[in-house]
Amino acid sequence: MAQYPSNPVKPTNEKERLDAVQQREELQKKSSYLGIEATNIGPTIMSGRVVDMAIDPYDTKHFFVAYATGGVWETKNNGQSFTSVFDDNGYTIHCGALAVNWVEKVIYVGTGEANSSRSSYAGFGVFKCDFSINDPQVWKFWECLGLAATQHISRIILHPTKTNIIYVASMGSLFSPNKERGIYKTIDGGKTWKQTLFVDENTSAIDLEIDPTNSNRLYAAMWQKERRAWNFWEGGKNSGVHISEDGGDTWNKSASFPSGENIGRIGLSASGNSIYALLDNQEQYKKEEAPSEGLTKKSFQTMTLDSFKNLSDSSLNTFLKQNRFPDKYKAKDIQKMAKKGTLKPYDFYEYLHDENAVMFEDPVKGPELYRSIDAGKTWTKTHENVLENVCYSYGYYFGVVAVNPKDENHVFIAGVPLLQSKNGGSSFTFSGGDNVHVDHHYIWVNPDNPLHLINGNDGGVNISYDGGDHWTKCNSPAVGQFYTIAVDNQKYYNVYGGLQDNGVWKGPNNYNYSTSWHQEGKYPYQRIAGGDGMQIQIDNRDQTVYTGSQFGHYYRRDANGGYAYIHPMHDLKTEKLRWNWQTPILLSMHNQDILYMASNKLHRSRNKGKTFEEISPDLSNGRKDGDVSYGTISCISESKFEFGLIYAGTDDGNIQLTKNEGKTWSNISQKLPQHLWVRKIVASEHKKERVYALLNGHTWDHFNSYIYISEDYGTTWTQVGNNLPAECLNALKEDAITEDILYVGSDAGLYISTDRGTSFQAFSNLPPVAIHDLAIQQEQRDLLVGTHGRSIYKIQLEPVYQSATYLDSGFLFLKMDPLKYSENWGTLSYEWKETAPRKEVVFYLSERSNVTIAITDEKGNLLLEKDINGTKGFNTHSIELKFQENPSNELEKGDLGKYYPVRGKYIISVNNGSQTLENSLMIQ
Repeated sequence: MAQYPSNPVKPTNEKERLDAVQQREELQKKSSYLGIEATNIGPTIMSGRVVDMAIDPYDTKHFFVAYATGGVWETKNNGQSFTSVFDDNGYTIHCGALAVNWVEKVIYVGTGEANSSRSSYAGFGVFKCDFSINDPQVWKFWECLGLAATQHISRIILHPTKTNIIYVASMGSLFSPNKERGIYKTIDGGKTWKQTLFVDENTSAIDLEIDPTNSNRLYAAMWQKERRAWNFWEGGKNSGVHISEDGGDTWNKSASFPSGENIGRIGLSASGNSIYALLDNQEQYKKEEAPSEGLTKKSFQTMTLDSFKNLSDSSLNTFLKQNRFPDKYKAKDIQKMAKKGTLKPYDFYEYLHDENAVMFEDPVKGPELYRSIDAGKTWTKTHENVLENVCYSYGYYFGVVAVNPKDENHVFIAGVPLLQSKNGGSSFTFSGGDNVHVDHHYIWVNPDNPLHLINGNDGGVNISYDGGDHWTKCNSPAVGQFYTIAVDNQKYYNVYGGLQDNGVWKGPNNYNYSTSWHQEGKYPYQRIAGGDGMQIQIDNRDQTVYTGSQFGHYYRRDANGGYAYIHPMHDLKTEKLRWNWQTPILLSMHNQDILYMASNKLHRSRNKGKTFEEISPDLSNGRKDGDVSYGTISCISESKFEFGLIYAGTDDGNIQLTKNEGKTWSNISQKLPQHLWVRKIVASEHKKERVYALLNGHTWDHFNSYIYISEDYGTTWTQVGNNLPAECLNALKEDAITEDILYVGSDAGLYISTDRGTSFQAFSNLPPVAIHDLAIQQEQRDLLVGTHGRSIYKIQLEPVYQSATYLDSGFLFLKMDPLKYSENWGTLSYEWKETAPRKEVVFYLSERSNVTIAITDEKGNLLLEKDINGTKGFNTHSIELKFQENPSNELEKGDLGKYYPVRGKYIISVNNGSQTLENSLMIQ
């Protein structure tokens, strides 16, 4: 296993990260935006990645679910509905592990995901909450038990009888070595911790199991790995199973468990006298291919030149067409090249073997299940054959085995599919369903009814009552993991978004969670592309959508649903293009027939993606040896002031500028911090020479925030946002109306500046979730927030605009849009609910004070008066327009005797004790 040199970028230490949490909290307390609402507009049905669950043994309808980036949710009705319970811990909602003491009703959450993916976010240790009192307020009182430097926690084990003894398996940091990894133990309920198992700075504790027959015996799975932005070494000789016989105080490595450089992630599960270990074996092997009709990519991997020359033109042309070779390649021309010796058969295999192929086709042995019946002294592999198409080449993402507590021969393994064995792992059967997502991370078997299963995967939660033949999906939480979002310009505009492993979806901006679609037959959001959903561009002339999946596999989707694949290709015998996981695409605002796509080079199409031309050289620092695509363009931006003025940022730290449509390029990032990921580059909407840059150190475990502004095309840069906490920044949006307003999204929230970045205020009414993208629907003045864990939020921007102009007055009451009259107001629905209109009243207070809101009709008759406790900053109160009296005899009486407004003008006033402000409300 390779040892990397020291990181050129220093990882953020524990103190700096904890200081950042405190700094964020202070910004939230002082924010002017405390009362501005953020409305979650879903979607929910596709859910997000589940990492752990805890099921109540006394009531299996009651369980907790931990989502990788979406927090912890509780259900008491078997998944029909959920409540978020972890949002108020004050630190993070990025989760790794759960454990619950069901007798004392205490839950423990280990933060920071263990799956080691691109978007596995670091946590802040272990948190505890006592929920013995049946009151939702208990979820506001989480206690941090320390271990913040562990960053990623894979497992928490509670001692079965001694409540103060807790074990934690720590992964440590993801992209850098550190010593805070291994097994930790506390004997005082988390007041103090002792690291009892440590191997080295690159070997993580990926799983931990306690022997159900002997609580002094524990098994720890240790995993040697090194991840960098360009490579992932997924195994090493220090991987293995360690065993403790004294309650986790001392450990010995099992000598009989498989060892070597290819030993990857290991999962553990015990039942009775058996302990199972699911091993990811990274050893390469030659996979036997089933015969196929016609030519395939692998046909050319070992084909001789003589065999190639004997191919018929028709079969070769069919192969070229099926594999989307450029039209210039025809069989006759290719055969001429082969005869001249300028082309070999292997060149075809090499040409098509891209980043997706590396994930799914490079053959490694993959998952192997081992079993011990003598407390880990000896291990036996349970099956003879290689388990193909289970984890492919990326077993680091899975590693979960679960055994029936009452039947040690009944075992499940989780990979891309969910597999089940009833003979101790000798053979397996598929246990998914047509409504069960792939990529599994949790499986629970009911000890009293083995047909009752609960499964967590990249698509949320599923429950089965027939042993896995049929499943119910339980996806009401809005926990979608969005990479990107976009909006169109329709009057009732749509929102688009690309999600982790859940494709690209389109839906209405006014979505409210409801199950009424079960009756209507159509979910309000619709999926328009699959895979890992990536960037989206919308041609506003005809609603053509450009989008797709990872590594630049994009499509043009016409309004009528037609698809065309768009993906620039290199020439045969030339160096492959390198594509970022989230490949940038951009429709030119000057001509929407022009589409830009970026690999390590910038490509331009003048005909909607039908053909492309390269308009740049390699803009990165070049190829870096590894198994992860790196040295790629990560973002592009075009100036609205001049066609051909384009910026491109790369994942290895370059920002490149062309002022002449790509004829020449200049590197403008040499005076900026080096080696950081250029997350965003934004050409200003207000000034031709102005440009913004976001730099991100996530792939170095460096979490500082970096925003730079240039007023001279990047010749000089000024760092802004100096009051932001040390949180990686992912998204930046410049306001199109007011040039001094900036919005930025970090790994933990949203921040707003009204002075062009000199200072920022926190937007407080969001959970501490990673924000990956921002979009503004300018006509409606809505900010859309794409989160990687809590779906999409919508924020009305009028208060922000007002705050930038009028806050010095100390008291502000925002104007209200007209309300559309309805004849249904006051009538009883079939649900026996009286329909009543509501209107949001938004006002700003410089200090906390009591406020009176009053409503009068146009003649001055008082209809409603309400006292509220106003808080400092913006306040949003929803007022129900339902009145007790009808002083003017003009209101309409409802079915239950209350009175409702008619068309006309009404006056709403807000009094802060010393001043009264009024606004008119028109009901039309």
